[in-house]
Amino acid sequence: MNTSDFYYDLPKELIAQDPLEDRSSSRLLVLDRSSDTLLHRHFRDIGEYLSPGDVLVINNTKVIPARLLGEREDTHGHVEVLLLRRLEADVWECLVKPGKKCRPGSRLSFGGGILTAEILSVEEDGNRKIRFFYDGVFEEVLDRLGEMPLPPYITHKLKDRNRYQTVYAKYDGSAAAPTAGLHFTEELLSSLREKGVRIAEVTLHVGLGTFRPVKVADVTQHHMHSEFYLVDEETAELINSAREAGHRIVAVGTTSCRTLETAADESGRIHAGSGWTDIFIYPGYTFKAVDALITNFHLPESTLMMLVSALAGRERIMDAYKEAVEKKYRFFSFGDAMLIL
Repeated sequence: MNTSDFYYDLPKELIAQDPLEDRSSSRLLVLDRSSDTLLHRHFRDIGEYLSPGDVLVINNTKVIPARLLGEREDTHGHVEVLLLRRLEADVWECLVKPGKKCRPGSRLSFGGGILTAEILSVEEDGNRKIRFFYDGVFEEVLDRLGEMPLPPYITHKLKDRNRYQTVYAKYDGSAAAPTAGLHFTEELLSSLREKGVRIAEVTLHVGLGTFRPVKVADVTQHHMHSEFYLVDEETAELINSAREAGHRIVAVGTTSCRTLETAADESGRIHAGSGWTDIFIYPGYTFKAVDALITNFHLPESTLMMLVSALAGRERIMDAYKEAVEKKYRFFSFGDAMLIL
């Protein structure tokens, strides 16, 4: 299976640069596998495709202002650091630009010295292990100096930080938003609960591994970076009882999907626990826990394109994306959504 099998042409103007004023007014492309049809709706109509007893699984991770702009202390040259994951108290795995000049021992400064850092090592994948120095609470310093880590294809400045955050975000830790969840409003979630749809929460702190380009021609040779996940007892029990009663498990986003598939045994039963997952889902994979998926439109040749193709079939997905382009759907993080039934 080749990476190029997941390529499609996308006009640049279809890459959404700004979030819509009303989150739930995004368009929704409904891909029904049983009837092999595509329907064009709006996200606020999502409840029409969910039944009482179905479980909607959301990722309650919270994006941290992980992008730091500073300088090297020796040359005062510009440096950009993106926090990927905390390794221990003040040591983080980071992406650094420009990387070549930031060797072990290099000292960095942010906010005029409010926050300083030392590069400890360079990892195999080019990421840096960095120790930070500061007075007070790191999260408060980061909130003051950091910026939201928007993907490089978004060139507009974000006016409101919270628009790159789901309305149910709880636990700090992500370097990118679980974007399928950005379409939900409190009102929409309330209406789903009133209908009898159950809502379960999992946590997966989104790193950049999910979004890194696949650089190998053979899909099976790609290695995913690991991300921290957590499924508590209450969520596991809710999902398992719903499945036993014949209800569907609907993952909101590829991150929730990957978390469930990591936590499931071969029979589809979810086991509570936490740890690191590097699960890579591509065509040929047999889903154990997820029956349906709400997701955004993904970058060509990405691991996310491969995941949705594993669920719906590559040809179906490529046809759906072709129609979405023709109908001028908005793509990527702030774009429209797809429901795969």
